[in-house]
Amino acid sequence: MPSKSSARLAALTVAAVCSTVATLIAVPSAHADSVHIHDIQGTTRLSPLAGQKVTDVAGIVTGVRTYGSSKGFWIQDTAPDADPATSEGVFVFTSSKPTVAVGDSVTVTGTVSEFVPGGATSGNQTVTEIVKPTVTVVSSGNPVPAPVVVDAGSVPAAYTPDGDTAASGSVNALTLQPKKYVLDYYESLEGMNVQVKDARVVTGTDPFTELWVTVKPSEHRNQRGGTVYGAYTSQNTGRLQIQSLGATADFPAANVGDSLKGATTGPLDFNQFGGYTLVANELGTLEKGGLERETTRKQSRRELAVATYNVENLDPSDNTFAAHAAAIVNNLQSPDILSLEEIQDNNGATKDGTVAADQTVKKLIDAIVAAGGPAYDWRSIDPVDLADGGEPGGNIRQVFLFNPARVSFTDRPGGDATTAVGVTKNHSKAALTLSPGRIDPANAAWTNSRKPLAGEFVFRGRTVILIANHFASKGGDQGLASQFQPPTRSSETQRHLQATAVNAFVKDILKVQRNADVIALGDINDFEFSGTAKLLEDGGALWSAIKSLPESERYTYDYQGNSQVLDQILVSPSIRRKRHFDYDSVHINSEFHDQISDHDPQVLRFRP
Repeated sequence: MPSKSSARLAALTVAAVCSTVATLIAVPSAHADSVHIHDIQGTTRLSPLAGQKVTDVAGIVTGVRTYGSSKGFWIQDTAPDADPATSEGVFVFTSSKPTVAVGDSVTVTGTVSEFVPGGATSGNQTVTEIVKPTVTVVSSGNPVPAPVVVDAGSVPAAYTPDGDTAASGSVNALTLQPKKYVLDYYESLEGMNVQVKDARVVTGTDPFTELWVTVKPSEHRNQRGGTVYGAYTSQNTGRLQIQSLGATADFPAANVGDSLKGATTGPLDFNQFGGYTLVANELGTLEKGGLERETTRKQSRRELAVATYNVENLDPSDNTFAAHAAAIVNNLQSPDILSLEEIQDNNGATKDGTVAADQTVKKLIDAIVAAGGPAYDWRSIDPVDLADGGEPGGNIRQVFLFNPARVSFTDRPGGDATTAVGVTKNHSKAALTLSPGRIDPANAAWTNSRKPLAGEFVFRGRTVILIANHFASKGGDQGLASQFQPPTRSSETQRHLQATAVNAFVKDILKVQRNADVIALGDINDFEFSGTAKLLEDGGALWSAIKSLPESERYTYDYQGNSQVLDQILVSPSIRRKRHFDYDSVHINSEFHDQISDHDPQVLRFRP
């Protein structure tokens, strides 16, 4: 995910002024006297007074932000109109630390602006603001306007209208329908004092002191308290991000399934990372839900256990080796084969030409032994320096760990970063020309992305071919709360090419041997219902085994209140047909605030 550092543009310009972080949109200056906040907000997402100077706009201060680049305060009118589409609150951007306090009655003179968190290219919705303000405090100690309670009864079932095709799919100019669409409902409350009560946490506290709650307790709930995301057309409308106007140290360290008991109250903002956000003056009391990390069962003597685990940019300087080792030994029960993603080179994100990762892998294997696990052997291929994406200089790659007491690796020399592995016939069975080898590394599908690693294993006399993957990330996609609806998923283009290449390679194997045991696994960076998954499964060559789980249990990652699938293990028809086929998504990271990786590992057990 991208960094959450931010900046503000210093001046207004005509039309759109673009930055990588923020955009202010204005029109030539005009003047508007005696306006109320609801006149500024209007009935669409863009103010009808954008670019105009407004005088003596009255309101009560409901929140003050003194930190970051977006310093300012919110005011709310005490004399609302009767139109549910017009918000009665607005943010006043001061650029320096505000001198007002909550409860002050103020008048503000300034210019109306539309601020785009993340910049115009982000596709985010705008926040209506008053900039370059002159502020007069009329009185202090006034009661703050009563908050609007956001709950299951007030939040609509539909997520958003489709955007205007004449405006490239933007919803900006559409009249708000707050009783019909949840994004319209939140927009109609932009800048206003809002409240949620007894809200369940559906994404744990992140390093940026944010968490997500749901105001719809039964909406796509899983047994562990999360909210499952199962289709592009079935958004979870009860999700809402929570931040705080208080001290970072006071923010609760919450896990999925915990609750913020009582009232959480504050202005409704729009955040670059996640959309509509309740910025709390008052936080509910954290009530722990008792969530515990899962442990999968141990494979039987005759079962082969294969796992995938994204260890999140692991390099020798990290302090997570013991924790990862304990998770592999105890929670994953020492799988026979592990496909690891995001193993970095020996000096991590240092751009000095280092590509070897033997020190990183050895440190992990040693930690596994120290935790009581097997002495794993390993295979991998070093990438070309700076060619595989990820953290610059880190040279992430996939690595196979395998337990030599249970599994043997079939070595066929010649595999390197640029040589393509092929398929041949060996005694009427499919075999790899290189083992380990990389699939079609010169293919443009893998530009600045990790190349799949193929390897041939033998378990109880049966050959199993594994393909370790780490597809292109979702970076650059428009957010779920984008002004463009439906949002553009531009990163899919590369993943679709990658899925097509892997699928073609599996088909080559199956042409040689119809009943070959093939497993393609790893961080696919896409959902089990996505176009990427469909292309991987094309022609029945593979099947995503997470679909063997009930829908409520299909998730490996928790993002913006959605428990979703990014990591997958896909199997060839011969494995899918086998008896005693077993799959487990082992939830040890994604739901917890103290995670050692943002991904949950997956384990497949079967009898070859």
